[in-house]
Amino acid sequence: MTRALRIEYEGAIYHVLSRGNERKRIFSDDKDRQIFLNLLEEYSKRFDIETHAYVFMDNHYHLLVKTRRPNLSKSMQWLGVTYTRRFNIGHKRSGHLFQGRYKSILIENDSYLMSLSCYIHRNPLRARTVKRLADYKWSSYPTYAYDKQSYEWLFTDCILSQFNAKDKHKAYREMVQNYSKEEKNIWEDFRHGLFFGTQTFVDQIKSKYLSKSPNVEVPQIRQVLRGGNIEVILTKASSALKCDISDLRHPKKSKRFNNIDKRDLLIYLIWDMGMYNNQEIGRLFGLGYSSVSRRVSIMKTRLLEDVIIKKIFNEARSRIKM
Repeated sequence: MTRALRIEYEGAIYHVLSRGNERKRIFSDDKDRQIFLNLLEEYSKRFDIETHAYVFMDNHYHLLVKTRRPNLSKSMQWLGVTYTRRFNIGHKRSGHLFQGRYKSILIENDSYLMSLSCYIHRNPLRARTVKRLADYKWSSYPTYAYDKQSYEWLFTDCILSQFNAKDKHKAYREMVQNYSKEEKNIWEDFRHGLFFGTQTFVDQIKSKYLSKSPNVEVPQIRQVLRGGNIEVILTKASSALKCDISDLRHPKKSKRFNNIDKRDLLIYLIWDMGMYNNQEIGRLFGLGYSSVSRRVSIMKTRLLEDVIIKKIFNEARSRIKM
């Protein structure tokens, strides 16, 4: 299974979702749901996490959390393993309970947190589990909408404080009731399957956490780092190298710094930016995986030894930097 991209830092806000294996139930009855609710309390305290909202459905759950420490992976592993163990003991079963790894989406700010809380709280309505959200007890909605089921570990102030109203619970209740008209709009700011926020937020995360030695074998990293059409990038780079891109795809040796050198420099440039892996780069230039790896290794050495090539590389890189 391909490893998922996890971006972790102090104060990060996430929408977390996990489904049952083969979409089967992860909660068979209210006893299971109560066990998971109790674990959420321990999870929040043990890992110093702010839980802002939750909903438990039959075969999946949603959480909105803020990590005070960069420890989402560690905390979610504990939650999944601990609940699976208790579920298996209680139901005399063995094996996996959840469908692979949990999904986490990085949220830009409190405004998006509010929108997502409305979205996840409406899950029972979309699933037609209940006709009124007030009738569904296995979510944080009753706390937000009616000031019920308050827990020490559930942080509601971050969302409720955004309402400039005397009765904030009523204001939240009305917002959720009218949210069906807005649900489609929330996906407009869902980017790369990883972020809820503006493109500026994505660029900031990309610059801070993905620009240095990115693991290009993780597909999500490549997806974020590309950020543009490869043909446009190749055209800009070939312009900086003072040659035609078609010449680089079918290079012939001539001068000291010839088209093969330029092709290899362009290969290294794309590889170094973490935009494509070796196999994808090979397809762009009609080369095999191992050949690309060899070209990258050779150019890496030449850049350390040849000041002229390094100067050309820096110019080409600055030309295509986005």
